[in-house]
Amino acid sequence: MKDPSAKRKAKAPRASFFLAIDAWIDSSLYEASFKARESWESLTIFFRRFRVRGWRRGVIEVLSEGFTMGAAGSVLLLALALPAFEETVGNWRQQDDFAVTFLDRYGNEIGRRGIMQRDSVPVDQMPDYLIKAVLATEDRRFFDHYGIDFLGLFRAMSENVRANSVVQGGSSITQQLAKNLFLNNERTFERKIKEAYLSIWLEHNLSKKEILQLYLDRAYMGGGAFGIEAAADFYFGKSVKDLNLAESAMLAGLFKAPAKYAPHVNLPAARARANVVLSNLVQSGFMTEGQVLSARLHPASVVDRGDQKSPDYFLDWAFDEVKRIAATTGEHSLVARTTIDLNIQKAAEESVEFNLRQHGKEYHVSEGASVVIETNGAVRAIVGGRDYGASQFNRATKALRQAGSSFKPYVYATAMEHGFTPESVISDGPISWGNWSPKNYGRSYSGRVTLTTALLRSINTVPVRLAKDYLTTAPIKATAEAMGVESPISSHKTMVLGTSGMTVMDQATGYSVFANGGLGSMRHGIQQLITHSGKVVYDWDHNHPQFKRVLSEKAVSEMNSIMVQNPEAGTARRAALPSIRSAGKTGTTQSYRDAWYVGFTGNYTAAVWLGNDDYSPTRNMTGGSLPAMVWQRLMTYAHQNIDIKPIPGIKNPYVDPRVAEKATQMEQKNADAIDVDMGRPPIMSSATTRVLLEMNQHFKSAPVLEAPPEPEKLSGL
Repeated sequence: MKDPSAKRKAKAPRASFFLAIDAWIDSSLYEASFKARESWESLTIFFRRFRVRGWRRGVIEVLSEGFTMGAAGSVLLLALALPAFEETVGNWRQQDDFAVTFLDRYGNEIGRRGIMQRDSVPVDQMPDYLIKAVLATEDRRFFDHYGIDFLGLFRAMSENVRANSVVQGGSSITQQLAKNLFLNNERTFERKIKEAYLSIWLEHNLSKKEILQLYLDRAYMGGGAFGIEAAADFYFGKSVKDLNLAESAMLAGLFKAPAKYAPHVNLPAARARANVVLSNLVQSGFMTEGQVLSARLHPASVVDRGDQKSPDYFLDWAFDEVKRIAATTGEHSLVARTTIDLNIQKAAEESVEFNLRQHGKEYHVSEGASVVIETNGAVRAIVGGRDYGASQFNRATKALRQAGSSFKPYVYATAMEHGFTPESVISDGPISWGNWSPKNYGRSYSGRVTLTTALLRSINTVPVRLAKDYLTTAPIKATAEAMGVESPISSHKTMVLGTSGMTVMDQATGYSVFANGGLGSMRHGIQQLITHSGKVVYDWDHNHPQFKRVLSEKAVSEMNSIMVQNPEAGTARRAALPSIRSAGKTGTTQSYRDAWYVGFTGNYTAAVWLGNDDYSPTRNMTGGSLPAMVWQRLMTYAHQNIDIKPIPGIKNPYVDPRVAEKATQMEQKNADAIDVDMGRPPIMSSATTRVLLEMNQHFKSAPVLEAPPEPEKLSGL
């Protein structure tokens, strides 16, 4: 039998071992804590030597807070600038090697785009007085600053305050180049921060000579000319190397406001601006008064280019289309026959400008854009803004603005495809979708209503209920994309009320499906691409795919039967055309930031957007007010002298006489609609024109009759 005490004796050494470890840990922690306190006390005693009191402490506290705020501000500025640096990843130095001459739909030359490398004249070969004129006017301290000229900025601010207006700009040439290469003309704080960072980045990566070369080659100079060499050829018919001082001063005055001072548009203003440039040369010390006197006495004259305005926004978009199409052909020097109709283009520009001038201050709105597409998909007009010279940013093809209620037809079209009809009844009442509770514009509800009533009155709760209880957002998104919308459409539940950003071009494309009987819109701006030797490398009639059906005839007929009532009895009565039936939908976003009207006939679809570049709200402007008026003025002209086609599903393309009378009265109130000469008479119908042309052809082809012999003169008379 084992002794129990032996077992206890065997465990004793193990217990003492653990006790020893515990004691070592306790003592080590104590010693470490003691040494840490001792070190901290020594460190505190050391830093006490640097303590300041009195006024010095106040200075230190201010500097400390300043460094803290500066560090936080630097992080914020860097975060804002990071998206801009993504633009520098590509080969931004390389100029486009495409040279394209553009023709309108009738074969008339309307402009050029692209620049061959050989067309870029080195700075060293340009006249010295031209470079001095540019620097004296745009950036006198160009060689002294590092991207941002703070002294020049302070001087410009002082001059502007003294003049009580903007008479000088504070942006350096490097800042202007950064904007031209990577940014746009949006007047936002974020854009200015990006511009500042990119200016410093350019100064770090390029020499001053390279920056100046890029600036002179890429700047827009008016008249559709980009770069100073193209401008010299356009305005004076010569190379930049052959310019005299008066011509150089005139070109140097174009950089800040090319549309305002373009000599082919306003020669007196261009000469006055050139005189200012000559004064800048003297004030900056680059030249003496005696050296510029001859240029003052003999101002420059320009080549007569006529008064035809270049459709620059359309050309920019069409140039991108050419590069996309021609990338597979291997051809880089081309003639492009486009789809633009200059008469409709002029009417579209005039309508936007006219209404903004008449009512812009009233509604606190400063910008607009529109697109006109024919039923066959041909883009007939693009207005990307009021002034291409002031801003080359194309608001019609690049600006993503919330669609508001103008998105609802995509929702209702999806519902029609899923078995609903215009007479289907849906509840207009309070609704919540998760934590989202949308309300109607008037904050009231109508109970059970038909889809026709809901769309005409632009009720918000009904499309939300359709998506929540019957459709979900996925098929709505798919329908919009199938109808040609290329803008990114969100799948979030709020998308049914148009919270996704869309371009004006996409809106016109999508609605044109309704005008085309449900066939997908084959929007295009290039009809043919031809080399200068006459070889056809692309022809839309032969190269485009077949039209695809994206909406059933039933759904299109039902949707059109609703939307055709909008200009007659709905929210778009100001868009009603005289004698012609049209259809469409208004759209207004939260805080009245964006206002839309997108409408169509059997011939054309047009989308109109009005708003502000800085996203500031308008003064209660809705889609049924100014945008509808812009659309009505434009489309009234576009439908003159053509065969009126019926809207699919609507048998009669003409309005009931009683409705037409009301539309005519509204047109007269709309500030003398179409009271300018648009380039073709609005008197004869297309049938009359066709008969007259046939008669003219008969006269031309008729055999020439011989003249009868002269009768003998009677004697004696």
